[in-house]
Amino acid sequence: MKKIVIKVGSHVLTEDGRIARERMMALVALISELKTQKYEVILVSSGAVAAGYTQLALDRKKVANKQALAAIGQPLLLKMYQEKFAQYNILCSQILLSADVFDSRKATAHAKIAVDTLLANGVVPIINENDTVSIEELVFGDNDRLSAHVAHYFDTQMLVILSDIDAFYDKDPNRYDDAEGRAVVTHLSSEELEAEHTPSNEFATGGIVTKLQSADFLMKHGRKMFLASGFDLSDARAFLIDGEHHGGTLFTSQKEA
Repeated sequence: MKKIVIKVGSHVLTEDGRIARERMMALVALISELKTQKYEVILVSSGAVAAGYTQLALDRKKVANKQALAAIGQPLLLKMYQEKFAQYNILCSQILLSADVFDSRKATAHAKIAVDTLLANGVVPIINENDTVSIEELVFGDNDRLSAHVAHYFDTQMLVILSDIDAFYDKDPNRYDDAEGRAVVTHLSSEELEAEHTPSNEFATGGIVTKLQSADFLMKHGRKMFLASGFDLSDARAFLIDGEHHGGTLFTSQKEA
């Protein structure tokens, strides 16, 4: 079995202030297909704040309001996933983690045992930051860093980030028509890792920088990360199922390139 983490961001899961149900369905369909191809999949999903906002339109500029929206939206988000996975006869589960779980070997080990038990029984663990009590991801990371820690500490082979950013480019593709996507990256410079955060929409808090920081963390620990579009899953599907690298960026250490 190949064990991977798939992380999907807020921009992919939301549209016009609501959960993008068709994109969520496409994601669930991909995970179902991966399971038939002997993959074990851990899903790290953003979207709780957006789901909560559909029920209570609080000002999202205030962190306390975002915490409240996450508390409202998390069960709604899980219910949507449960309904969609049920169409493929797949059970899913919810695990809320805070960053300090990974500061304790004992806590990390307990969490890993729970995740491995779920996977062994064919259940898809859906992980999110516990935003009601933890605010770092709400402000900075959009679960990018969380997914990297999950990929490493839960001993998976790869993190796959599905995003509105379909690859890592040699220059900003929104500003330069001749920007080219980089297929494989084996090293990231300090300038790339320390650039300003560039969140993509009203619910997103990350941007390319937190994804690069996640990639750097995993490469330093001998693991891989694949960044691809979450709007069109064809590149991710081709890479994971067909073994073909058409689009997206693979981050891997030099010795594995």
